Amino acid sequence: MSPLRKATPSTCRPACDASGGVKPHPTEIGTAPAQVGAFSMCPQRPKRPAGPEGSVRLEWAFEALVDFDLGLRILFAMLGRRKKGTLPMSGKTKPRRALIEGKPALIVIDIQKSTFIDDGAERAIANMPGYQDRMLAARRAVDAAHAAGVPVIFIQEIHRADLVDFGRELDGDEDIHCLEGDPGTEVAKEEMGFRAGDYIVPKRRYSAFFGTDLEILLRGLRAQTLILCGGLTDVCVHYTFVDAHQSDYFCRVIEDCVAGSSLDAHNASLRAMEYLQTGARCSLSDVVAAMRAMA
Repeated sequence: MSPLRKATPSTCRPACDASGGVKPHPTEIGTAPAQVGAFSMCPQRPKRPAGPEGSVRLEWAFEALVDFDLGLRILFAMLGRRKKGTLPMSGKTKPRRALIEGKPALIVIDIQKSTFIDDGAERAIANMPGYQDRMLAARRAVDAAHAAGVPVIFIQEIHRADLVDFGRELDGDEDIHCLEGDPGTEVAKEEMGFRAGDYIVPKRRYSAFFGTDLEILLRGLRAQTLILCGGLTDVCVHYTFVDAHQSDYFCRVIEDCVAGSSLDAHNASLRAMEYLQTGARCSLSDVVAAMRAMA
C-alpha cells in the first residue's frame, strides 16, 4: 500500500506480534502511547469488527493487490503517453521547422586573413584539425547566398592595439589576436568571394550581437533565419547562436563550415546548439539546395 494514501479504517493494518498473531491497535485496548510506530499514520483508527483472523489477512492482501494494480495502470498510461509524444517532456514529435523560415541571412563569423596566413604550430588561438579546409568550404555557402539574393554579413573580430578592449578575453587559453592594423585581422575577402553589397560588422567580444549594430542591421533586412558558418564553433559561433536564439531568430549552423578549438569542443557545441533548436545543425549541401530553391 502506498504510504501517501489517506489513512482510513480500511487502510490501517494492525501489526503482528512475535508469534505472528494479530497485535491489537492501542486504541482497542485503551492505551495510546506518544509514539505508535507502525500506527503513527492513523492513531485514532476505530475498532475493527471482530472476525476470524484469516479474513482480516485476506482483506490486507486484497488491498495490496488493488494498490499494485492501480500503480501499474498509472505507469502504463504514462508510458503510453510518452510513446505518443503527448507528455511535455517529449520533444521528438514536435513539427520540424523548414531549414529557412521567412527571410534568411548568412552570417560568416571570423573568417579572417590569419586563418590562411598563419600555418605555424603555435597559434594565438587553438584550432581543431582541418580548420582551414572548413573555412574554405564556407565559400560555397557565400556563393549560393549571392546567387539567391540572400544577404551576407561578415563578422570581424578586431581589437585596439593598446589591448584596452580585450577585457577578460585573455584570462583563458587565448593569446593576443586580431589587432587593428594587423594584415591577419582583415576579413578574408578574396577567399570568401566578398562582393559589394555584403556587410561587415566588427565586434570586440565573442558574440556578434554584443556591443555591435548587428541587431539593427538584421531588423532592417527583415531577417528571420540566421545561417551561421565560421569559427570557433565552441566560442564565437556558439555565443552568437545563443544570442540569436534568445532574440527569437530561427538559427542554423552549417556543420561542414564551422570548426572549433578542439574536436571535442566542436562536437559538444554542435550538440548544445541542436538542443536549443531542433534542426539547427544542417549540412552545406542542404543549405545550398535551400538557397537555390529560393532563387
